[in-house]
Amino acid sequence: MQMEMRYGTGTLPIEIPDRNVVRVLEISDSIPLPDEDGAVREAIAAPIASSPLAELANGRESACIVISDITRPVPNKVILPPMLETLEASGIPREKITILIATGIHRPNNAEELEIMVGRDIMETYRIVNHLSQKPETHTYLGETQNGTPVYINKTYLDSDLKVITGLIEPHLMAGYSGGRKAICPGIAAVETMKVMHGPELMEHPKSAVGILEGNPFHIEATEIALMAGVDFNLNVAIDKERRITGVFAGDMVESHRIGAEFVEQQAKVTLPAPADAVVVSSAGYPLDATFYQAVKGLLTAVEIVKQGGSILLVAACSEGIGSKPFTDLIFKTDDLTAFVQGLYNPANFVIDQWQLEELAKVARKADIYFYTDGIPYHQRAKLFVHPLKHAQEGIKEILNQYGEDAQIAVIPEGPYVLAQLEAAE
Repeated sequence: MQMEMRYGTGTLPIEIPDRNVVRVLEISDSIPLPDEDGAVREAIAAPIASSPLAELANGRESACIVISDITRPVPNKVILPPMLETLEASGIPREKITILIATGIHRPNNAEELEIMVGRDIMETYRIVNHLSQKPETHTYLGETQNGTPVYINKTYLDSDLKVITGLIEPHLMAGYSGGRKAICPGIAAVETMKVMHGPELMEHPKSAVGILEGNPFHIEATEIALMAGVDFNLNVAIDKERRITGVFAGDMVESHRIGAEFVEQQAKVTLPAPADAVVVSSAGYPLDATFYQAVKGLLTAVEIVKQGGSILLVAACSEGIGSKPFTDLIFKTDDLTAFVQGLYNPANFVIDQWQLEELAKVARKADIYFYTDGIPYHQRAKLFVHPLKHAQEGIKEILNQYGEDAQIAVIPEGPYVLAQLEAAE
């Protein structure tokens, strides 16, 4: 059986014997919305547990719309125009509308990326600002959460009269589902806030995991932070494997996100009756597999269904290499993942992007990791706590050698877009 794995802007073929494929896990065939623009306009006119956006905008002097950065395939070119038109029609001057990119602790997005994200017309017409998590002067301190997390949020957002957030709802490795409150935290929070949010007390909690909202401490904390910052209106979308919009969920941040997450669970959840010997997984192609840092999310999808001591074969283009300089430096200087995780409990050891190496450590504790990419030099791949492959097909050969001709292999061509779970875990 030839499997086409999402890889960069295309696919990567991998041949797996039919007898070994226990299941191909893919999101369900959802019907894309026939009129995406109309669906967005309807959602902002008749939102969930909220007044229409036009009413909320009446009498406001300024507005800020938060959008995801280039690492998320949010259809901004579809969702932004109706909202921008509504704000202007309600009396907010164009020059008083700011589009704020929720970079989290990632790098700023450049002009070429902005055009990909929002289109040239919006890029040249509206003020667009990158969130800069490491610049204290661009944040305002709002106090602490009930659990003591210091809350520093982007000033541009807080100073705006009308506050709107947007995003994509998909399974998320620690927040349960993306979207909603994540536009605020980590989206536009300062690094001082993220030292706690990406610290081991939250990250190592068993319910800080994919597909879980109830009792998820990361979700609970991020929601409290978002409410402290204030959100007047939320608009999230769900997409299919072709990245066409399948649902629009707008209105109250908490309620619209909850309903959207329930919709996405029905679309994305696929189960196995028992753990597989091995899982072959992608990181869903560009932009999610642009770096190894982002590609780790594919591993977190697979780890839910692989047996203890099993194997995961990850393919990711990594066209931009390993990731940020802090992440790259950290992974190159780390020799022992167990010692690394233990060291995280000392706040003095905090490093930007450390959380993704912590997530990689979770996978490595459970399974061997085989990794193929053509975006990272082979000699560097061996330093990523993986078994580097010169060809993806080598990974299948290794798996069959290890588990025999009856090896049970699960395949996830779309990686993080799938909510892969065991039936016993339902």
